[in-house]
Amino acid sequence: MKRYSVCIVSLLISSILLIACSQSNKQERESVARPFAISLVVNQIGEIPAKSNEIEKAIEAYTNTDLQIQWIPYSAYDEKVKVMIASGELPKLIKLTYTPTIIATLKAGQFWEIGSYLKDYKNLYDQNKQYYDNIAVGGKIYGVPLYRPLGRAVIHYRKDWYDSLNLKRPKTLGDWYEVIKALTLGDPDKNGKNDTYGMILEKKYNQDVSSTLTRFSVSQGGPNKWKVENGRFTPEFMTEPFYETMKLFKQLYQDKLINQDFAIVDVSETSKLYDLGRAGIQVVGGSAQSWQDKLVKTVPSAVVEVAPLEGPGGIRLPGEPGNVGFLAIPKDTVKTEAELRGILAFLDKLLEPALQTVLNRGIQNRHWIDKGDYAEVLDRELDLKEVKPYRDSLPYLDSNPVLKPIHQPDLYRKNQQIVKENELYIVPNPALTLESETYNERGKELEVLITDAQTKFIMGKIDESDWKAEIDKWKKAGGDKMIREFEEAYTKKDKVK
Repeated sequence: MKRYSVCIVSLLISSILLIACSQSNKQERESVARPFAISLVVNQIGEIPAKSNEIEKAIEAYTNTDLQIQWIPYSAYDEKVKVMIASGELPKLIKLTYTPTIIATLKAGQFWEIGSYLKDYKNLYDQNKQYYDNIAVGGKIYGVPLYRPLGRAVIHYRKDWYDSLNLKRPKTLGDWYEVIKALTLGDPDKNGKNDTYGMILEKKYNQDVSSTLTRFSVSQGGPNKWKVENGRFTPEFMTEPFYETMKLFKQLYQDKLINQDFAIVDVSETSKLYDLGRAGIQVVGGSAQSWQDKLVKTVPSAVVEVAPLEGPGGIRLPGEPGNVGFLAIPKDTVKTEAELRGILAFLDKLLEPALQTVLNRGIQNRHWIDKGDYAEVLDRELDLKEVKPYRDSLPYLDSNPVLKPIHQPDLYRKNQQIVKENELYIVPNPALTLESETYNERGKELEVLITDAQTKFIMGKIDESDWKAEIDKWKKAGGDKMIREFEEAYTKKDKVK
């Protein structure tokens, strides 16, 4: 009887264990099958893609994720991100830019440091180390870069307008004045109206790596943000080429050869004017083909051409950090290492050939077709509307060797070739990865002080003596201290080498 009871108990325990194991295995299978929810905040340029579109579905299916993307207009993005960080209401993944405010936030420990994890994710780890170095804060990595070429600035211009007015590509600041004047007053569109501009500026014309003032100044021999001579740092706005560039734009504004609302107008509005055929030149980092495709809908005879940014001494342009921001993971929202690894696995999968193909050209037979040796875009407008938003917002490598070449128009290929060759002529920003406590704490305030003064000078609200007074104000407000800190960091970096 005793032996019988023991057998019964043993059978019951075995049954319970089998049921428990079965339930555990079922939960594990369900866990694997259940999509991993990732909320993501990025900036929006152009139209917001429809939810659950084909691109998003393809990404979700391949990565087994449920993407909840919040698209914020470009013009409002930085302020919105500040509010989200301050309130702690953050997504699991957010696009950040390398600014003083963000650097201070990263140093405060609000985001995961991912440098030590990268070795476990082959695609992320195998990228050029420079991409990560250029977003490092105190030697630590807090995000995955949105990769971009290092020298993107290119001149896009209306060749049909140039030809009708017998214009040549400008090199000196004097050349630029004459060309912009001709395109504004010379009726290049032949409609008998004074309704064109040589160039249209938007309110961020003098900010960040895409600063028009910096691009012009560098082409004329100026530094990229900072000049270094014998270990001494000088900000670009205290150099002669930059001041001469400001004088050019002041003259253009005074003579009404550029839009008078440039200090307040958003890039989305200026882009529309270019696409409607209202202006003739852009110094940008995008694709001339995109402008051509949009422009011909309004002006079928329009011809866009592309050229390198060239000054009196040849091709010369500011080097860029190799990204348009980076995707960071907030600690307030992602609380465990397991969840962190899930997000890193998602980002790693985005760099696999299958998804790089989706980000590069979209869905086969909808956005592109296989032509054997190469791929061909089916509808360029559909590509811009449905594919480009994801290509711009997720890690994407333009020169991915595993992708089959895509057949592109001559203008597109010429643009890409110039960008590739630009790397031979870039002027680096020597302070890009240097540490400065003042920059971290007051960099944005100092930047606003001096960029506002630039706008006042161009608009004629202050003269040369006032401009010098604004520089003195910048120095006393922390500029001098920041210069010393950059010099010290530069010297230490040099000794390490």
